[in-house]
Amino acid sequence: MSEITKEDVLKQAEEAGVKFVRLQFTDILGVIKNVAITVEQLEEALEGNIMFDGSSIDGFTRIQESDMYLEPDYDTFTVFPWRPAGPSDGGAVARLVCDVYNTDGEPFIGGPRNVLKKVLEEAEEMGYTMNVGPEPEFFLFEKDEEGRPTTVTHDRGGYFDLSPVDLGCNVRRDIVLSLEEMGFEVEASHHEVAPGQHEIDFKYADALKTADNIATFRFVTKAIANEYGIHATFMPKPIFGENGSGMHVHQSLYKDGENCFYDQSDELGLSQTAYYYIGGLLKHAKAIAAITNPTVNSYKRLVPGYEAPVYLAWSSCNRSALVRIPASRGAGTRLELRNPDPSANPYLAIAVMLKAGLDGIKNEIEPPAEVLANIYDMTIDEKEELNIEALPGNLNEAIDELLADEVIKEALGDHVLTQFVKAKRSEWNAYKAQVHQWELDQYIETC
Repeated sequence: MSEITKEDVLKQAEEAGVKFVRLQFTDILGVIKNVAITVEQLEEALEGNIMFDGSSIDGFTRIQESDMYLEPDYDTFTVFPWRPAGPSDGGAVARLVCDVYNTDGEPFIGGPRNVLKKVLEEAEEMGYTMNVGPEPEFFLFEKDEEGRPTTVTHDRGGYFDLSPVDLGCNVRRDIVLSLEEMGFEVEASHHEVAPGQHEIDFKYADALKTADNIATFRFVTKAIANEYGIHATFMPKPIFGENGSGMHVHQSLYKDGENCFYDQSDELGLSQTAYYYIGGLLKHAKAIAAITNPTVNSYKRLVPGYEAPVYLAWSSCNRSALVRIPASRGAGTRLELRNPDPSANPYLAIAVMLKAGLDGIKNEIEPPAEVLANIYDMTIDEKEELNIEALPGNLNEAIDELLADEVIKEALGDHVLTQFVKAKRSEWNAYKAQVHQWELDQYIETC
């Protein structure tokens, strides 16, 4: 249930001088779509009466069943702070995140937000609510004379550098200020390891709000960067030889206001519920990768040597493991899944992670022993002795793993699964057919 009413939204819009409202939703691949309405239509929109053509959205519906409705979530109403708001500028612009509904009043099974809600309902039936805290990274690149993105980095800074080395600090500052005006609680903002790479962390929230926040964050980051004449990208691995962009996802379960992952009597301070959740994540990690790392380029990041975890293991301190347990205990006890990247659809990604964890709890899946040693330094024999497997090596392998995992398929539902796999197989086949620069450099003279 929304915390604010329709009347509250109408009042906020009037006080802010809103003229246009964007009704936003995401498609199956996580791309934000929107329908712009004038403020005079806002009341009708808040009653769920705005219709759109679902057949025009990839993966939604067929042409003969195209009419769909947008049902706004009142709690997501916010004004874009970077847009001119005066009467001479045409008035302020606001947005509402929407759920997609069929004409019969039922939630559309192909809507990613609805997919997440369904898994959250499953958790609720078990007595749990989920909190999620993401750590999204991104690159800032220069544009060429025609306004197209390049891979020329905006600076030559490194981890935690300051200006003048970190030339992106002003962009980050304005992104943070805009996010705060939109209701975010930003916890940290800094330059990342690679030149031109940045990270902005915002406070954890319930799973649905966090998914909305990730989608909003990507949109805002691109918009603010564009104001500076540069391009922000969440592409996982845009530069060979440099660290890629990840999105570590911190997650915890609560019941009756208490953190279910904490147990003071345990040596590591973890409850049996936490251990089962880890077991579920690791069991389904290969299938989850298709959703949390959904592009061909995602797997250029998931290689040893660039701080990207590829091995199915967990640890309370070892960052080479897929699942890490941050040091905080008590209410702050949580698990960190380290392989997701920011190209993922946040609704689907959180849905499959939660589904895997719940499966671990339901079926009491014990995780393997904690791995304290640096897995990157292990030999093949050492990894085999510890039964440490790896994530899929490419998108096609990840799709194969997804199709073999009944639990994760159930989380997505037949419609999303079919459309997602169709899109990703097409992406992989297009990639395979291309002749890449590396091949030319390697073979053009020697063959």
